Amino acid sequence: MTAIEAPADTATLEPTLRSARLRQLSASLHDSLETAVGAHAPFDSRESYGHFLQMQYLFQSELKGLYNDPELVKLFPDLPERCRADAALADLADLGLAVPAAVPGALHNPSVATALTWIRVSEGSKLGAAILIKRAQAMGLSETFGARHLAEPEGGRMRGWKAFNVIFDSLPFSPSEEADADQAAIDAFSRLQILLQHTYAARA
Repeated sequence: MTAIEAPADTATLEPTLRSARLRQLSASLHDSLETAVGAHAPFDSRESYGHFLQMQYLFQSELKGLYNDPELVKLFPDLPERCRADAALADLADLGLAVPAAVPGALHNPSVATALTWIRVSEGSKLGAAILIKRAQAMGLSETFGARHLAEPEGGRMRGWKAFNVIFDSLPFSPSEEADADQAAIDAFSRLQILLQHTYAARA
């Protein structure tokens, strides 16, 4: 280094964690989804909550196969226990709601990078569920009736989220797999928007 060169900023030289990159990439989509959900006021009435629950069930049921995929479970041994499809199905039964029919366009035969990124979107929603469960409780619902899918995971929400990201960030992805993950982060939030619009369409 010559006398006029400034020391390198080590922070800028450190690679950005995959999870941080995907969070930044999907931030606007996440915010847009939150706004769309809020516009439907799912916690103002049980009727509206029912549509929200059906959306949650559809998304979770589409990912159930991934949560139980043997190859992915090798990477995340607790993956099957993280799945909330059965909890959402039980919530529908609690409230006497019909199980919605599958909506065309579900994720099909994804790469590992794509599958894990979709799962990560699902896992991230558990953090926001900490607020949603309180609103559900104000409606007379609970972790054992009607709002099971919003319940706090064993060991805590943040602990489970951090544990998932530690493994997710450590996996060796090729450049094409990184690109798959980027696209998957966008596609997963877009899918949630589609399912939200679908389940509230009948109400409109």
